[in-house]
This record gives sequence, C-alpha cells and structure tokens, in this order.
Amino acid sequence: QVHLVESGGGLVQPGESLRLSCVASGFTFSSNPMNWHRQIPGKQRELVTAISSNERDTVVVDSVKGRFTISRDNSKNTVYLQMNNMEPSDTAVYYCQAPRQRAWGQGTQVTVSS
Repeated sequence: QVHLVESGGGLVQPGESLRLSCVASGFTFSSNPMNWHRQIPGKQRELVTAISSNERDTVVVDSVKGRFTISRDNSKNTVYLQMNNMEPSDTAVYYCQAPRQRAWGQGTQVTVSS
C-alpha cells in the first residue's frame, strides 16, 4: 500500500524559510517522479513543483520560481520542498504526490503571516 507522510509545516513570518519533507513507502520510490501541490482555501489544488526519479529534471511554477526548490534523497525515500523568502500568498496546505501511483499525502499546513 502506497503511503506518503508530509512534515515540516508551520507558521513563519514573511521572508523566512521552511522545509517540508515527504516520506514515501509502498512503492519503488527511486524509480518514480514526485510532485508537491498546494491548496489555498476556496481554490483548486495546484501543482507547485515536480522532480524526476533521478533528480535531473525539475519543474517549478512561475509564482515560486527562484524561491522554492524541490529535491529528493532516494536512499531515504524522501522528497523535500525548500521554501525561501516566503510570502503571505504561499499560505496553503501543501501535499506530496506520487503521480504514477495516484497517491497523496495527508497534507501539511503552511502559514506565512506577520
């Protein structure tokens, strides 16, 4: 059974940083791409960034380009989202996704507020 568990969310002030982690199990993590999505209340869930299985290819949406970085450690079955220079508009629930397995984590709340 595929299982994704996010952690690292919390409350930060504008301009600060936060790193999210997602630990995967139940499938061959190292052979699969991974995504991070977010959902703002009242809005559709949106893709934020994606990474290929071998970490060579990444995709980042324009709204977070230059501030957010996705990475992975295949030895730990973990994908990370490093968020720097955060803005109030980054406030959302962040979800890890294994797209080929159609699996989602439970989400972790990130709030950016002074």
